[in-house]
Amino acid sequence: MQNITIRENEAGQRFDKFLKKYLSEASPSFLYKMLRKKNITLNGKRADGREILQIDDEVKLFFSDETFQKFRGSKDLSLREQKSGGPLLNSETAQLLSPVYEDHHILIFNKPAGMLSQKAARNDISLAEILVRYLQKNGELTEESGRAFRPSPVNRLDLNTSGLVLCGKTLAGLQYLSELLKVRDTQKYYYAIVRGDFRPEGIHSAYLRKDAKRNLVQVTSQEIPGSRRITTGFRKIDGNDRCSLVEAELITGRTHQIRAHLSYLGYPILGDPKYGDRRVNRMFMKETGVSRQMLHARKIIFPEQVRSGFETLKGRTVSGALPQDFCDVLNKLKLLNPGEEGI
Repeated sequence: MQNITIRENEAGQRFDKFLKKYLSEASPSFLYKMLRKKNITLNGKRADGREILQIDDEVKLFFSDETFQKFRGSKDLSLREQKSGGPLLNSETAQLLSPVYEDHHILIFNKPAGMLSQKAARNDISLAEILVRYLQKNGELTEESGRAFRPSPVNRLDLNTSGLVLCGKTLAGLQYLSELLKVRDTQKYYYAIVRGDFRPEGIHSAYLRKDAKRNLVQVTSQEIPGSRRITTGFRKIDGNDRCSLVEAELITGRTHQIRAHLSYLGYPILGDPKYGDRRVNRMFMKETGVSRQMLHARKIIFPEQVRSGFETLKGRTVSGALPQDFCDVLNKLKLLNPGEEGI
């Protein structure tokens, strides 16, 4: 028999979801059969899996050690070297990436360009793995605790977009951050360097349709089948005849929204391989040596009204310093460099 005491990171979720993560190799039908036969109990009683777990609940698994190990499987929480495309991110690199904000429930990283938010292939090293390594190093995550709950990023940035990524350290933190982003209770600001002297300041709405097969989106002025409404706010920080530094407020959050919306308005982001101007991008790369899109998730402002237990987030502003390549491009293009503190 195995006895499990529910802790903070397991509490608040449905019992069947907990079991599916804890016994990752077991089929759902097997788990429900074990619940019906009382081979799995909750607080000494029969359960159907729909119960919401509470701290200090007792789960008993009336399995042999052999059966338990068979269905438990193994979770690799180690940080392996990246073997696929992109820069090599090893343990030493991970240690250099410190959070810009952290409390009991959440953690925010300033992700560099060239790093995935979540892995796309088995051997990728992403921010999700670096988060795990960071929490392991600090003793906040173990092999055992990582079975029922795995800390992870909540929002994603494109591979070559730098900036703030929010991560849930606890289940409560993950759920609350997801809720805040879903109901748009946070203000999210990006910096972009675009072609031309940016004119259309203000809030703009349009429609965006995603082509999942090509991983591209299309922005149109009118609603078309499969499209969704998008809204983005734009403010020019500095500009000249050649280019501008623009602040974008992401009011809705769709795939490639800022990149595609700026291109639709006639001011594509410099270095953007999907929505940019190829001729301008070639000139830009030759002049600056930078080939990625000049987009950085700069700042997030949390609401004044927050859930109990998250008081440290009340009205808080978290900023991510501009990466060196972004600052170098601003200097070479003779644009205002907002610096670490921002404007």
